[in-house]
Amino acid sequence: MRLELTGRHLAITPAMRALVGQRLEYTLKRLNDSALSAHVVLTRERTRIRAEVTLHAQRERFLHAEATGQNVELAINAAADKVDHQAQKLKGKRDGRKRRGPSAVKAGASTSEAAAAPRSTRRPA
Repeated sequence: MRLELTGRHLAITPAMRALVGQRLEYTLKRLNDSALSAHVVLTRERTRIRAEVTLHAQRERFLHAEATGQNVELAINAAADKVDHQAQKLKGKRDGRKRRGPSAVKAGASTSEAAAAPRSTRRPA
């Protein structure tokens, strides 16, 4: 996966790059490494830091989040949590479509048919 960091009115340090990589690693595992690229923009606005995270996954899916915080770590963590929530929702939709069990109507019908079948009253000798 390609990771791009952009700093506006802010210098990107190796510690910031490591923090972003560490926070997005969990989201990438949740997506089964289907992420193609991530773009993170960190902007200093007076006393706040704003973090924008855009994650490009396969099949032209884009996960985007914005968050602000008093420092870089808080802003990155909040934005990464939002992207992770979107990834969890996306994975739930994909897994729900892939592996569905028998529907409740069919499952109920099969148990009612078994209950309605006549039983033999004869005892084995």
